[in-house]
Amino acid sequence: MAHLNGKNVAMIVARGFEDSEAVDPKNYLEEHGATVTVIGLDLEEVAGKKGATLKPDVAVDNVTVDQFDALVIPGGGSPEQLRVHDNVLDFTRQFVQSGKPVASICHGPQLLISADVLRGKTITCVKTIRDDVKNAGANYVDEALVVDENIISSRIPSDLPQFNEGIANALAGVTA
Repeated sequence: MAHLNGKNVAMIVARGFEDSEAVDPKNYLEEHGATVTVIGLDLEEVAGKKGATLKPDVAVDNVTVDQFDALVIPGGGSPEQLRVHDNVLDFTRQFVQSGKPVASICHGPQLLISADVLRGKTITCVKTIRDDVKNAGANYVDEALVVDENIISSRIPSDLPQFNEGIANALAGVTA
């Protein structure tokens, strides 16, 4: 695995994130040299579904896409909280349009659906939102890791090893 020194990854979270889908990628990327900046709706500590907490480094109103090399969207209840905020949708949409890696897992694609950036893309997600993904114009596949241009996606926590490696490879410029 290439070192990710100098890479800055944005991770956007809100209340109810799936603990492992935020904490595991954050730790993995940091262990490989990347800086992970936790972005919240504000600076209040955010609780995950199972008790983990993350303290945002910055609020979404104070960030721009050009500050980061990739965006990670954990699942759980977080995307549902985030998808109703125009500033979050704008940031997400701009990130996808920038061509930089955007990685979502589980319910993470809910944010991409609301940002209207999935039309024509092939992705995966937790099965409970696969119809939503299809209705947004994406092609759903049931695989542990799917990479379509700059969109990286995985289904569930058991896919985290592939998800983490997919993000790291995209940051390091490694192609499958």
